[in-house]
Amino acid sequence: MHLAIRQLVIVLMCCLTMPMSGQDGLRPRGDVNCDWDVNIADVNVLVDAVIKGTKYHSFYTYCLDVNGDQEINIADINMMVDGILRGQLAPMPCYSGTLPVLFINTAGHRDIVSKEEYLQAQWWLDPMGQDVEAFGSKSNPLSMLIKGRGNYTWDYCDKKSFRLKLDDKCGLMGLPASRHWVIKANAYNWKGNIEDPLPFEMGRRMGMSWNPHIKPIEVVMNGEYIGLYFLYEKIRVEKHRVDIQEQRDGETDPDKVTGGWLLEINNYNEPDNIVFTEGNGKPFYVMPHSPEALSGEQKSYITQLLQEADRAIYQVDKQSLDWEHYIDIDSLAIYYLVQEVADNLEAFSGSCYMHKDRGQGSKLIFGPLWDCDHTFWRCYLDTGYEKFIYEDVPSNWYSRWIGEIAKYPRFQERVRHYWHQFYDEVFPDMDRFMEDFAAEIEIAGNCDFKRWPQYNSKGITARVRAYAIPSFHRKVDWLQSQWGE
Repeated sequence: MHLAIRQLVIVLMCCLTMPMSGQDGLRPRGDVNCDWDVNIADVNVLVDAVIKGTKYHSFYTYCLDVNGDQEINIADINMMVDGILRGQLAPMPCYSGTLPVLFINTAGHRDIVSKEEYLQAQWWLDPMGQDVEAFGSKSNPLSMLIKGRGNYTWDYCDKKSFRLKLDDKCGLMGLPASRHWVIKANAYNWKGNIEDPLPFEMGRRMGMSWNPHIKPIEVVMNGEYIGLYFLYEKIRVEKHRVDIQEQRDGETDPDKVTGGWLLEINNYNEPDNIVFTEGNGKPFYVMPHSPEALSGEQKSYITQLLQEADRAIYQVDKQSLDWEHYIDIDSLAIYYLVQEVADNLEAFSGSCYMHKDRGQGSKLIFGPLWDCDHTFWRCYLDTGYEKFIYEDVPSNWYSRWIGEIAKYPRFQERVRHYWHQFYDEVFPDMDRFMEDFAAEIEIAGNCDFKRWPQYNSKGITARVRAYAIPSFHRKVDWLQSQWGE
């Protein structure tokens, strides 16, 4: 049967001479060999895929699914042959043109399959009429490195996220110039894609020293539209980001190993973690992001500092101020308050960043915020949110430190202090913030849905109104009953 399929296609294709080209920057549907034409060479590739039983994978074999039914079989061959004979195939899903578009072409059009190995790539940013600066062009692209990113989402989500390292610093989307950026898919963020933007904005308005800015864009990878994405400033020690004195890898000077540190409370037991046992008997993982390669002096210093902080937190006397010698109480109060308002059950479990500047008297500062994907995890159900985020935490997440620190009266007082600021000055503006954000990405979200119908990007404004805003108000109302006058 396989031989019959191949012979039939060869016969049908003998008369085909006219290739079809895609629109500017986008490959045409059926261009499975990535040469920007659809012809007999593509049919041969598709026939091989059908004979080998290639399974549909909605990212890297998407172009083989010519008829869009999420299968790769003889029906795709029939459509491709018919389309070439007629000189027309159904168009591939395309960007909306309502947001800037980032075009990326990897060297040799290789698929990005690793979170460790960077690929060489060329890129350009087309503003699509928006009031942002263009960078490069199709005829004059710029150079960068790109690799995958994420943990659970990288392994289980078809729509992938990526880390970018530009050859030169660029101020993308009007943000301060840097070489280091992240484009996140946020495919599982089904409440209107505000799971990160809302808490990040609340933290910014509450006075956190820095949170990454998020800019919506659309992305075309190797000529294929891959949907609505979000450009993030990558968390790193850098001016205009985590602005502390940078510490070099392998430092041994006793004064210099005191900072700057960029640390992440991690929910994965990875080889480079700092590991100790928390006062409640559970394992505590901390990943150092800066510096990364630690000398013995660096590892000894930061491990001892974290263990001393842990012992101070878990002492019996909750009137003690000892833990405040290690942790800045105000930065923690604001960080916690934002996570509590967002009802983020994963807070203080993973993607929980702290930083410390150089100096024996400097303290751990909580922030910036990152990966608040579980925002309003309970509130949309209209039940279960009448608890603090450190109560009844899923066992696979843990909740490091915050449940014990919440027992200290001084911390409770600082949280209430910032609650009044939030309730009076920040809360009244947040509905409008969510509505405006949804309106900005609404049309692009509908285009994204055509490319990724298994996710929840269609009707973003309706999702914000149905899930995000009611959930937000439920949690705020409950917290006001706890912390208000």
